[in-house]
Order: sequence, then structure tokens, then C-alpha cells
Amino acid sequence: MRASRIGPRTTATIAVAGAAVGATLLAERRHLRKLARDPEYVRLTHQPHGDPLNVRSADGTFLHAEVFGPDDGDTLVLAHGWTERLTFWGPVIERLTALGLRVVAYDLRGHGASGRAARHDYSLDRFGEDVEAVLARAVPDGERATVVGHSLGAMSIAAWARDHEVSGRARAAALLNTGLGDLVAGNRLFGELAGRWLNNPVASRVVLGSRAPLPGVSSPLGQMLIRYSAFGPTATAGEVGFYERMLLACPPDVRAACAKAMLEMDLWEAVALLTVPTLVLDGASDRLTPPAHSRRIAKALPQLAELIELPQTGHMAPLERPDDVARALAELAARTRATPSAAT
Repeated sequence: MRASRIGPRTTATIAVAGAAVGATLLAERRHLRKLARDPEYVRLTHQPHGDPLNVRSADGTFLHAEVFGPDDGDTLVLAHGWTERLTFWGPVIERLTALGLRVVAYDLRGHGASGRAARHDYSLDRFGEDVEAVLARAVPDGERATVVGHSLGAMSIAAWARDHEVSGRARAAALLNTGLGDLVAGNRLFGELAGRWLNNPVASRVVLGSRAPLPGVSSPLGQMLIRYSAFGPTATAGEVGFYERMLLACPPDVRAACAKAMLEMDLWEAVALLTVPTLVLDGASDRLTPPAHSRRIAKALPQLAELIELPQTGHMAPLERPDDVARALAELAARTRATPSAAT
């Protein structure tokens, strides 16, 4: 047999590819070194850990939760959004616990330290069951919590309200940066023509529900795209970089399955079942779930506590405006503290 030969053209191609990979890795190292010196990034990545709490959802999926703050404080349960993890809430948790509140934050199924979903089920029904499981496990007997969700976490609360008795577990709720249906048609990410094309169910599933892995490197270009899609104009490089690491760590199949569930979601009828005082909060610059979603939710709620629109804020309000978010949540908890339990 003749030995195969590598021609000069192939050699040149390999050399160019190797040089490109090397340049990319070098650029990432420089970028990460710069990010590591960013005081906001350092602060966000060095958060206190809470006391771990293990939860089993109805289908057996393991959920990782952590408890922060005093044992005798009023409880708030925080559910983060798509491709995030419980540390997303870090700046808000610090502010709430400083006010004497007890905070329980958990990783959604398939995210962070929580387990993969049993039978790979990432439907909104299962996310709603996860809310019920965390409330049952984390809230002391005879008490009720303020349930708070960001993006997919807020959708989880709506799904929970559709299938469970709300007032028995919660005394108030907060829905941050979210929508409950028609997400592609209502977003501001794409131009009119691209948006119309993506509104086709097949096209949206192919693009947004893709299992293709994201580039495994952190880069200024990646941060620019994340900033455009998820953050407002005043977000810091540290905030964007902090979320970028969560996004890159989210397993591609989990990311895709959750995207498909959200694309197929229609939870508008669940709003009427959220029968406790409910805060709705959004960012004026949110391209993913623009304020029109929040206004529609607010109109349909039986007990709207407040509708807040934060200026120059994108989809990541808890990261971008932790003072405003924590203040609104603390005020909601204080206003509803004297509300008697439905069980009494």
C-alpha cells in the first residue's frame, strides 16, 4: 500500500487553522485576565454560600437549594431564569438578608448544581412542580413565602399557580422580566423580517431550540452579543461577564429543551389563578421580554401589588439593578406580612 501524502495545500490549511485556534485561545486568556481584574466581576464571583437544602421534585428530579439569612426571618423563595443558576441572585440576596429576611434560592432542573430532569422532561408543568417541591421543603410549617421568579423562574411560578393552591403556600408573588406566551413575536432582538420568519414554529425551534454547543471560549465578541440581547445600556463588563460564564456552563441539551418549552408555552390563563398580591417588574430596555408582556400580565392579575418599569435596564434586572429589585421585594414582603394564612 502507498503511504498517503499530505500536500502543501493541506499543510497550509492545517497551519492556518492551528494559528487561528492559538490566536483565539490567546485572545480569551487576555480577555479573562482583564475580566478577573474587574472589581464588579470579582465581587459577583465571590459570593457567600448558603446552607444547602436538597429537594426532590414530584418526578424524582433532584433540586439543589441554598438558604440564606436568619431562621426567623420572613421567607422569600427565588427562582432564576433560563441558562442561569442560583448565584444569579447573589446581589439581591445580600441586600435582602441585610434587611433580616430569610431567602431560599434554588437551581432550576438541569441548571447549576441541580440534577438533570427525570426522563429529560423540561416542560413548564414540571417546572411548576419544582416550585411546589421547594416551597414544601423550605418553608416552615404554618408559614407562607413570597415567591419570586426571573424569566423562566417567573414562568415556573405561573405554571405552579395553574396546578396548585397558591394561597396555601404563598402570601405574595413577584414576576420579573418575563412573558407567558408569544415570546418570539413580542421580542426586540431581531428586525421585522427576521422576527416574522422566526415566528414560524419550525424556524424558531430550529434556531432557538438548537442543541448545538455554544463556543467554549469567552471573548469580547461573545460579550457584545450577550450585552445586546440580554442587558441594558448601563450594564458593566463585570455583570455581562458573570452571566456569560453561566450561559457557557449550561448544558446544550438543557438549554434547547427549555427553549422549546418556552416557545410552546401559553400560560396566560394561569394569571387569573395567581390570587395573592403580585409585583410585576421589567426593564425598559428588555429586548427578550419587552415591557408589553409585563403590562399584559399586570392587567390580568387579580391582585396587582405594583407594576415597576426600571429605566435603562435590560432582561437581567436583578443583576443590573439589585438595589431597586431588593427594595421592591422587601416592600412587598413587608406589605403582605400581616395577611392571614388561607388555612386559618
